[in-house]
Amino acid sequence: MPAVRALRPGSQIGIYPQRLERGADRLERWLESIAGRFHDRWQRRRYSIAYIRAAVERREQELKGLAHAEVAAQLEDLRYRLHREGLADELVFKAFAVTRIMSGFTLGMQHYPNQLLGGWVILNGNMAEMATGEGKSLTATLPAVAAALAGIPVHVITTNEYLAARDAEAFAPLYKAMGLTVAAALESMSSGQRREAYGADIVYLTNQQLVFDYLRDRLASPATAGRLAMKYGDGSAPEELSLRGLCFAILDEADSVLVDEARTPLILSRDHRDETRERIYQTALEIADSLEQDRHFFLKGTDLRFTADGRAAVATATTAMTGLFSGQRHSEFLVRQALVARHVLRRDYHYLVRNDKVEIIDQNTGRVMADRSWQQGLHQMVECKESCPVTGQRETLASISYQRFFRRYLHLGGMSGTLKQVRGELRSTYGLGTFHVPTHRKPRRQHLGYTVYPRAQDKWLAILARVQEVHRSGQPVLVGTCSLYDSDLVGRLFARRRLPHRILNARQDRDEADIVASAGELGRITVATNMAGRGTDIKLGDGVDALGGLHVIAAESNPEFRIDRQLFGRSARQGDPGSCEVIVSSEDRLITDFYPAWLLRRLSRREAAITGWLARLLVWLPQRANSVRFRQQRDELLLVDEKLGKTLAYSGRGD
Repeated sequence: MPAVRALRPGSQIGIYPQRLERGADRLERWLESIAGRFHDRWQRRRYSIAYIRAAVERREQELKGLAHAEVAAQLEDLRYRLHREGLADELVFKAFAVTRIMSGFTLGMQHYPNQLLGGWVILNGNMAEMATGEGKSLTATLPAVAAALAGIPVHVITTNEYLAARDAEAFAPLYKAMGLTVAAALESMSSGQRREAYGADIVYLTNQQLVFDYLRDRLASPATAGRLAMKYGDGSAPEELSLRGLCFAILDEADSVLVDEARTPLILSRDHRDETRERIYQTALEIADSLEQDRHFFLKGTDLRFTADGRAAVATATTAMTGLFSGQRHSEFLVRQALVARHVLRRDYHYLVRNDKVEIIDQNTGRVMADRSWQQGLHQMVECKESCPVTGQRETLASISYQRFFRRYLHLGGMSGTLKQVRGELRSTYGLGTFHVPTHRKPRRQHLGYTVYPRAQDKWLAILARVQEVHRSGQPVLVGTCSLYDSDLVGRLFARRRLPHRILNARQDRDEADIVASAGELGRITVATNMAGRGTDIKLGDGVDALGGLHVIAAESNPEFRIDRQLFGRSARQGDPGSCEVIVSSEDRLITDFYPAWLLRRLSRREAAITGWLARLLVWLPQRANSVRFRQQRDELLLVDEKLGKTLAYSGRGD
């Protein structure tokens, strides 16, 4: 653990502290990763429930029986010592003990021993793998309070604004009792309001908002002339700056931020209006409509390639054209973008159209990313396809990958229920160790297995029958889909059979809190996209425990198994009963994008559904292949980003 003075803004590390990037090739990172794993094994005893529980409870016993004024005096002394001595183990144990006691007074709940261990792991700059439903949000208050009492600005980073606003409000009484300020920095706020929010001791926000505000700070600060100018300024930050540096971060659902979303760079841009471009987009779409699949181009999943006939057809169609269509290379690129807009990007799956505006849907979370747009004219072509007003093409002002950004934090820790499969990547890319935290109570989730139907129609009818069967018993049901389109389809199917239900997707995001709050009640049927995945706490209603708890049906498997596990984790939380099952078809996109056409034809001609180990294998193979492919994409993005950073640094324009 670094000295506290090396973690908070001041004369020692500057007004906007962040870690200097150190270039390292893949071999060096691999060797560091191996060394880190040996270090983690050596530290196992230090990261045990017995060790941290005994240490905290001993300090807690010393505080019990004290009057309120005496506890306040102890807290003030603790703050003073943390400021002077830093996050020493003895002081951290006492901070955990005080936080635990005050949480009982203000929130009506005390941290369990496994939550103490989770907080300890995070405070020591590691990742805590805590099962879904184990109270990770409450766990984060332990390291947040300890660091904030030491004067370190704390960022608690989560995957969406609903969770950020919810947690900031929920834990405000605890932080206030500890003499700390808390705020949420949200996209809906003005820049001035967010700047004020960043001034709080503890700030809750999303990873996207954080990175964009950081990039804006880079543009508004002397850092455009070099990092040293920002670090060693005149002692006062420019008024335009929002953050107080990258000091201490706690990542909730860490693998979603550091892994799932790390395949795409974060780009800060502005509109660049060009009225002539709209006609170019329309022309590209018209040419694309004249091309035939499998004759002029091949499409497998998201991979689109021209054939020789396709290249010839594009050349013929653009022979007499000028401008951007005057060169073969540019012509093929524009037409390829148009083909992607037509055949790859699907409405209510990749995006939705709302108020004459194309809004991208995050495939991992099911939420709208209102501030995002596709690059290089692709977004404008989708707008043309949907007959929406065409926005200006985006001009890039600054960009950074998640990998490079989060490696700039002086202290980084986090938690998630699905870290096991990516622990190697977290160690090699971010230098983070991963430690498993046992559950507070024994899990009671029943996994009822996988069923793969030959056709999509068979799957939907089977899901309908299964929901009707479970609903008759009064047990609540959550049906998870991978797209907005499928959630609406299931909703229409249930409506025809007069099944009372509620839908949670990107269209109903304003009703999220109400829908989630009632999803565990007796007889409730909820249909949801991945919005009902990470961070969603569905509490069981009266009498539901005796019926077996919440039953989860996955109507389509996600590209990676980790995301499926997040959906399963909505049931059987904190020792409650629950069950889950997977009902999919051979026509689902995960399967059709992976298996050869001849095998898909054989599967579709089957009469009976596939169950057991073979059904699990049919889903696992493409998920495993996607995991490997996505890891390669992240490695390639990091390599390109690092090279670009070095190039800009040599030219004097890097940060």
